[in-house]
Amino acid sequence: MGIKRYGVEGGKGTGGQHLPFARAVEADGWLHVSGQVPMVNGELVTGNIGVQARQAIENVMAILKEAGYGPEHVVRCGVWLDDGRDFQAFNAVFKEYFGAHPPARACVQSSMVVDCKVELDCVAYKDPSA
Repeated sequence: MGIKRYGVEGGKGTGGQHLPFARAVEADGWLHVSGQVPMVNGELVTGNIGVQARQAIENVMAILKEAGYGPEHVVRCGVWLDDGRDFQAFNAVFKEYFGAHPPARACVQSSMVVDCKVELDCVAYKDPSA
């Protein structure tokens, strides 16, 4: 199996910007999804951590679905929160999506490059011989 890149068609990413990375890369059953922030069509979704977390996770889910994966295939997530006090509220939203199949996860507090409250990436796996 070769390497397949998602989201590099025409070299444009979120909001039509030229970005030097793919939304996801698949190789030998592994899918690495780039960090997703709460954006829709290049516009940041405003609201509290629940609203922004839900959109960031929905963006991850859309990429997983496009590549033929689901939340049950996610083995690890990385989470960046702008405010550590949002940890419990983020966990409540995260559990809605991954409660039945919890992945390994790291969560840190970090200032964001985009003016948002959360960013999320993940790694998923499907046996390519199945």
